[in-house]
Parts: sequence; C-alpha cells; structure tokens
Amino acid sequence: MAHAMMKAILLSIVATTMLFELALGADHAVGGTGGSWDQVTDLKTWASSETFTVGDNLVFTYTSNHDVLEVSKDDYDSCSIANPVTSNTASPTTIALKDAGSRYFICGTPGHCDQGMKVEIKTVAASSGPPTTTTPPSSDSPTTTTPPSSDSPTPPVSTKSPPASSGDEPPKPSSATIVKMSVVSMVGIGFLMMM
Repeated sequence: MAHAMMKAILLSIVATTMLFELALGADHAVGGTGGSWDQVTDLKTWASSETFTVGDNLVFTYTSNHDVLEVSKDDYDSCSIANPVTSNTASPTTIALKDAGSRYFICGTPGHCDQGMKVEIKTVAASSGPPTTTTPPSSDSPTTTTPPSSDSPTPPVSTKSPPASSGDEPPKPSSATIVKMSVVSMVGIGFLMMM
C-alpha cells in the first residue's frame, strides 16, 4: 500500500514538473551561441532559425558602443533612430515576448543598423498542446467534399490537404525548449526507474 502511494506521489510530482517546465518561456541569446548583438553576426539568419513563443525572452548581450532600440516597422526598414518604442543601454538587456506578432530591434549607434545590426522577431502564440504534423496525401488519394447541413452557412470542406509549404509547417521548438523537455523527461524516467 505504501509503495503504491509513493508511486502515485512521484508520478504527480513528475507530471507537475513537466507542466511547469513547459509553461516557462525560453531565453533566446540574440545571435545564438556563436554570435551576439553585434555587426558581424548574421542576425536575420539566426532569427529565422529560431521559434519565438509568447512567454519567451530575448537576451541581448553587447559592448558599451551598442544599444538596443525597439522601433516600428518603418523605422526598422529605414534604420531610423528618431522615434524608438524603447531604448536600452545596459547589457545584457532582456526583452519579454508577451504577445504574438512581429517586433523590430536595431542598434542606435550611427551606421550599425545599416551594417546589419537589426533583427525582426516573429513571436507565435504558445501552443495549447503538442505540435501537430500533417502528412500530405499521396497524389492518388481521393478528394471528398462534405456538403453543409441545411442549418449551417459554412461552405463545403475538402478533406484533401494542399501540398505542404514551408509556411504550413508548425513552428519548430527552440533549442532551449528542447533542452528543458529533455531534462524533464530524464528526471521523470529516473523517478520511474526508482520504483
């Protein structure tokens, strides 16, 4: 009886830990492990390789001759520092990603933005469940259409998916999220092996 009770308690702890870890946002070191907030890091490529989720944080690390300005899309495109949304001069600067959508960051030091020291961050909404994957149907799979019911104004729905494109894929989890999930899984497996 005590063994069963201990097992139930440990399983509850593991489940709670897993949910807690998944709820925490990831910290994204701007520029990745091989770069930073500077003029030589390919910030556009780095940002396109990451998935930024609501609840995550951006961590800008830089030297005293740089800063971090959040700007509008127009100011980002033109590298204008005239009307920043926010201005940060203390490294490291941590920016919380609280909403889905695009945010724009540039360095305010004259010439640095024009030299590539700018990054667009596209934040996606937090997933309420595990990511889903879609498999494109084979070319010989039939297409069926379901007619709407008489009380439903919705149009017919095709069950054949269009060919997958890079925009249709679910966002990839960040490397920090993968590490957290791995650690939580190992802890859970360790608890289960102790029983």
